Amino acid sequence: MKVEARLFDVTTGFFFLSAIVYGLWAGEAVGTVALILTGGLSLIVGSYFHFIARRLEQRPEDNPDAEVSDGAGELGFFSPGSYWPVAVAASAALAGFAMAFWQVWLLVIAVVLVLFTVGGLVFEYHTRPDAE
Repeated sequence: MKVEARLFDVTTGFFFLSAIVYGLWAGEAVGTVALILTGGLSLIVGSYFHFIARRLEQRPEDNPDAEVSDGAGELGFFSPGSYWPVAVAASAALAGFAMAFWQVWLLVIAVVLVLFTVGGLVFEYHTRPDAE
C-alpha cells in the first residue's frame, strides 16, 4: 500500500499546487475551489492508504528489491459470475434518473434498491458461523 500512498501524495501535491497557480493566474474562484476540493479528496484517499500500509505486512510491490516470483500465488477470491454488479448499476442508474428529473418518490425507491443490491453484493458468499 505504500506505492499507492505515494501515488496519492504526488497527486495531492499536484492538485494543491495547481490550485495556487490557477488561482493566481486566472483569478477565478470556482476553478480554484474545485482544484482545492480535488486535492482534499486525494489527500483523504492517500491518508487512508498510509493508515492501511502500517497495518499490513510488506507486499512485493513495496519492496524495491523484489522479484516477480515474490508476487506468485493466490491473490484472493473473485466471484466467477455474479449478477449483483449489474443490479447495483441498474439501481444507481435509476437513482441518477430520479435525481435528473427530481422525482423524489422514485429517488426513495432507488436508494432502497441501491442499499439492497449493495448488501446483496457484499454478503453474496457470506455464511453463518455455525453453518458448514
